[in-house]
Amino acid sequence: MTRILALDAGTSSVRAQLFGGDASEESAVARRDYPGETDPDRLVAEVREVLDDLNARDPDAVGCSCFGHSLLALDARGRPLTPVLGWRDTRSADAAERLARRVDPVAVHARTGCHIHTSYWPAKLAWLAEEDPELLRTARRFVSFAEYLYMQLLGENVVPTSSSLASGTGLLDLDARTWDPELLETLGVDPERLPGIDDAPVRTWYPALMDGVCANAGAGCVTRERAALTVGTSGAFRTVYETATARPRTGLFLYLVDERRVVEGGALSDGGNVHGWIRDTLKGFDGSLTGRDPDSHGLTFLTLLGGERSIGWHQHAKGAIHGLTFETTALDLRQAALEGVAFRFAEVADLMPEVEEIVATGGAILRDDDWLQIMADALARPMTASGVREASLRGAAVATLERLGLPAGQAPLGRVFEPRPEHAAAYAAARERQRELYRAATGAETS
Repeated sequence: MTRILALDAGTSSVRAQLFGGDASEESAVARRDYPGETDPDRLVAEVREVLDDLNARDPDAVGCSCFGHSLLALDARGRPLTPVLGWRDTRSADAAERLARRVDPVAVHARTGCHIHTSYWPAKLAWLAEEDPELLRTARRFVSFAEYLYMQLLGENVVPTSSSLASGTGLLDLDARTWDPELLETLGVDPERLPGIDDAPVRTWYPALMDGVCANAGAGCVTRERAALTVGTSGAFRTVYETATARPRTGLFLYLVDERRVVEGGALSDGGNVHGWIRDTLKGFDGSLTGRDPDSHGLTFLTLLGGERSIGWHQHAKGAIHGLTFETTALDLRQAALEGVAFRFAEVADLMPEVEEIVATGGAILRDDDWLQIMADALARPMTASGVREASLRGAAVATLERLGLPAGQAPLGRVFEPRPEHAAAYAAARERQRELYRAATGAETS
């Protein structure tokens, strides 16, 4: 019987699990948390601990889901010169704006599927050139955390990156499937300093895929008509589908998955981290949100605490709350925060009218029926809870089975949350109020 070791290295934790030949669970989940950790060697140590905890001996193949967009500079010996620079690191905002004046940002998005933004490598490399030009000059290679992890676990000096992770750097030409020469010339980086791109396995280890791709695969969202709405630390709304031509749409990202497929959608820097911030800042809250709607509190919460990615991609965007009074309660703030994230998801969903079904994934939302109901009300669409506990983890197994030419079982689905007609007007008005606050906060003409 085929045994797949699946690994999911996220921004806040790492998980590992054994799966059978139909993507059925063959072991419990081993997990270690590392919120906010950016030291690459400490992250590798946590992964090793999880693999030791799982104690999976001689799997037939290993698949990995890993957080995307990370950048790590290595010296000639393969040792890190920087911490892991991830999407949450927005220090390159000014450098991104200056870079956007040196290139045509619309043309860059059309070629790479990525915006000139702090999330991606071009902005981070431009920032490094300004902040530490000697480091940029002497660095032998630039890799993502996934490649560094494989180097350490497999004892290899050099490993390739996958099409998926390469595409998520913002430096890959989607049509040529090579590093973008115009961006590299502008940044002063030779392609030899970047990883090779190869989806073939290194021994039994298949190159890591971006976690969003795995979340879709694990939840069974692999057509243009079925989207995965994921809320973990952050948030994303995506579809995976086959296409012969990759054509990015305004406001959305478009990354390669493999030779046949792409993943398209929008990313939010605020997701479960907003709920955690409210909980930690207000030291908890009591009460149910059942029966409440935006008219219950009168607040407008622009959930851009971590900055903005989709759909406006403003480099310096910040969060805001309007309507606070002495009568505002902790429960009001919690509700407004959950609604605020839902309204940002709605903006992304509006750009993808071909989506007919939405499946909610991610621990932050699947543990919270209130949030699932709010999401359905805010998007005015039914919301189906995924029956998969760890979509990215299962997706790593599903993708590996596919590479082996083996089918996976169908992803289970859970409860369907229908939008409540009696609250529709209140949610529509509240969404328009957030759009007005967004325009005021960002200077955008439209949301």
